[in-house]
Amino acid sequence: MKFLCLPCDQVMTFAERQVPGDGTLAAVFSCPSCEREMAMLTNPYETQLVSGLGVKIGGRTVPEQPMELLRTSLDGARPDAFVEADAPPAAATLAGDVPIAGRLTWSADALERLERVPSFVRGMVKRIYADWARERGISEMTPELMSRARTELGLEEM
Repeated sequence: MKFLCLPCDQVMTFAERQVPGDGTLAAVFSCPSCEREMAMLTNPYETQLVSGLGVKIGGRTVPEQPMELLRTSLDGARPDAFVEADAPPAAATLAGDVPIAGRLTWSADALERLERVPSFVRGMVKRIYADWARERGISEMTPELMSRARTELGLEEM
């Protein structure tokens, strides 16, 4: 929602937010051209509704984040649920393999094999393989490594 200064035909900018203490909320806006001000006052029920929805009055002070609305609405979510894992530790080795820093990539054959996993669990299966590979410093997932992971994780019967 934006407010428009009728005499100047300019979008008004947020000036300040006031919380009088009686459950109401006031937001002040001003015209960048003529400096005319206007205020929006909410009653306690509207204030509670706005707060309950997680709406921030006054505009954005930080850049948008991917899946921001979902992140703020998850009750009891892990704080690191949407954080990308860092590169594998430099000391991680895999039976003589040299660790390679960076993100895990998937070979075309591995992605094709992953497509055979039922869609409702595919994300979880991919995460299990990715975590396994990251712990071992592996930079590319192949079908052979997927088979090895299944064996090591005891998933052959699944």
